[in-house]
Amino acid sequence: MERVRIMALTLKKLEIDFSVCKVADLAGVDLSPEFLFIAKTDEEISVVCESSRLPSEVLTVEHGWKALRIQGVIDFEELGVIAGLSSCISKAKMSLFVVSTYNTDYLLVKDKNFARCVALLESEGYLIV
Repeated sequence: MERVRIMALTLKKLEIDFSVCKVADLAGVDLSPEFLFIAKTDEEISVVCESSRLPSEVLTVEHGWKALRIQGVIDFEELGVIAGLSSCISKAKMSLFVVSTYNTDYLLVKDKNFARCVALLESEGYLIV
């Protein structure tokens, strides 16, 4: 049986400037900031961090991201959370970068589109705090 969302989804604006980096290794990555996302595969190591806390050596970096955090813990069985958000944002021709943790998801949107993205999501019934 498909789950029905009872409450409106709440997203929190994070008042932090983020950068997305590619690094050769993790030696120069400061692990102490509150927000730090690391993804390592057989092809690359990516780091999403506060722009003011870049790793000491980056291969490439993309600055200018703002983030929204989905509030609360999302059950792994919950369907369509990111699909609904990304569909809404992509229809407005904005790029989106998603980072997931065990508890929840973070949506990163370019700073130049952030206010428009927030307004769009609010108009679609999402609560932004």
